[in-house]
Amino acid sequence: MSFIKSKGFKYFKNLVIGLGAAVVLVGALAKLLSHPQADLLLKIGLLTEAGIFAFLGIIGPEPDYYWNKLYPGLDKYSSKIQPLTAGDMPESTPGLNGEVVEQQLGGMLSELQSMSSSMSSLKALQEVDFSGTKDQIQTMGNFYTRMNEAMANISESLEDTQNYKNQLSALNQNLGSLNSVYGNVLSAMSNIRHES
Repeated sequence: MSFIKSKGFKYFKNLVIGLGAAVVLVGALAKLLSHPQADLLLKIGLLTEAGIFAFLGIIGPEPDYYWNKLYPGLDKYSSKIQPLTAGDMPESTPGLNGEVVEQQLGGMLSELQSMSSSMSSLKALQEVDFSGTKDQIQTMGNFYTRMNEAMANISESLEDTQNYKNQLSALNQNLGSLNSVYGNVLSAMSNIRHES
């Protein structure tokens, strides 16, 4: 049985199938062209093809998957499945059966539905028109530039206002000093008048 699964046998099987198909095609072509040996060639080709089909029926199909190497019995619905690397299966451990597989597939189906709804949301985002976004961002950039200029002007105005306030304060002090001097002058003049 190991010879049937070997690489050499698989090559031989493909070679026989390919050559047999070629003989059938040559026989059919000869029949279409009305060749004198067409009947003989077509008979040989069809017999070869019949032999190939019998050969394939005897050796059986190759599985398309190799899960059965890790999980022997995977193709049986109610078999107890355990990886070969896991060691002996204790009697108390329940095997994997069809119901468990159906439950797991149901969970995977709900996850796929959730992913599908997420993809729908992404598709809706894809359909949003962002064509005017560049202009809006540029307008916002201009707005922030003007806002920063205005803040700088306000800052300068605050400095000017502070200077003006300081000058007014100095002027008030000077006026207060002048008022006291003027008051002293008036008092002195008043005293001079009373004395004269």
